[in-house]
Amino acid sequence: MDHSVDCLVIGTGPVGLVAAIALARTGQKVALIGPDVTTSRDGRTVAILDGGIQYLKTLEFWDAAQEAAAPLAEMQIIDDTGSLFRTPPITFKAAELGLDAFGQNIELADLVTALAKTVSTERNLIWLHQTVDRFERRAHGVIECHTHSGDLVVCKILVGADGRGSKVRAFADITTKDWSYPQKAITAILSHQRDHHDRSTEFHTRGGPFTLVPLPGRRSSLVWMMAPKDAERIAALSDENFARTVERQAQSTLGEMRVDGGRGVVPMTGMSTTSYAGNSIAILGEAAHVFPPIGAQGLNLGLRDVSALVKSMRGGFDQAALVRYDSDRRGDVRTRTVAVDALNRSLLSSFLPVDFARGAGLLAISAIKPLRKFVMQRGAGL
Repeated sequence: MDHSVDCLVIGTGPVGLVAAIALARTGQKVALIGPDVTTSRDGRTVAILDGGIQYLKTLEFWDAAQEAAAPLAEMQIIDDTGSLFRTPPITFKAAELGLDAFGQNIELADLVTALAKTVSTERNLIWLHQTVDRFERRAHGVIECHTHSGDLVVCKILVGADGRGSKVRAFADITTKDWSYPQKAITAILSHQRDHHDRSTEFHTRGGPFTLVPLPGRRSSLVWMMAPKDAERIAALSDENFARTVERQAQSTLGEMRVDGGRGVVPMTGMSTTSYAGNSIAILGEAAHVFPPIGAQGLNLGLRDVSALVKSMRGGFDQAALVRYDSDRRGDVRTRTVAVDALNRSLLSSFLPVDFARGAGLLAISAIKPLRKFVMQRGAGL
């Protein structure tokens, strides 16, 4: 079957789903290509910060997912590096910014399920539950997409939200810079004896951040970064021993724990791209940038990509819009890439000047009110 649309979105992760919905709401005809969403509960959650929540509310979506989410009213950082320059615990409160919460934490399965339901109700959006075979260019910037099922979609603008191995990015001939960290992250969901009081707690360890993020009830999601050999060893523990190990690492702040969902182990890598758009193509989400899971920047930056793309398209779905989008994303993505990379590498370093600089920086953020407010605003995506 043949389809002709204004915009074609490739990828059915959360960023691709949001992009398809947002672009369809502009009144343009949009197609989405990608398989059914994965709803398996593998321990993965996403913390959507306030800026992202507000954007999802403008799409009239968030109410459908909010019941499955927990607010992040406080964020606490505890230095557990053993450094000579250890800082005292630092707590940031959303109320300092006049907010009820910095954001909301939700299981990935719940988020994509709610987004998929929204996609199915959009009038200007068709979802082809297929996979891409190849792209071809026609005259005047028009792009053809051929699916493995034999369908043909012709579009004016092609949007790649198809992840790190993006076929769209490869077709656009956008080059990448890739790097890796000597770490893997264990993800899990746990229940615990004590209430988390809507507080996210991040322990800074020599292996990387160990973070517990609230979920509804007395449950939290875990992202624990460490050396690969340690990650494989801990991930292989029984549920009982794994929960006990996490409880010890958390200094029993939430009391007794037990595993309450799937577990995963993810290699820690990063990626940046030379551009974000051009020649009738835009890329966003992990097709454009990859971060380690620090500061909840991954999905939130993807939502900022979507917002910027839609804003750039208000004057029309044309090349000038893509130039505006590319310009918008360069500074924002670069700044956050450098910040996340620097923080992660500073934790891995035992070099005293680096320890001192990191500790001094945290103390300054804690003590200097204008700086503290600025960092909280940036962190919340405001």
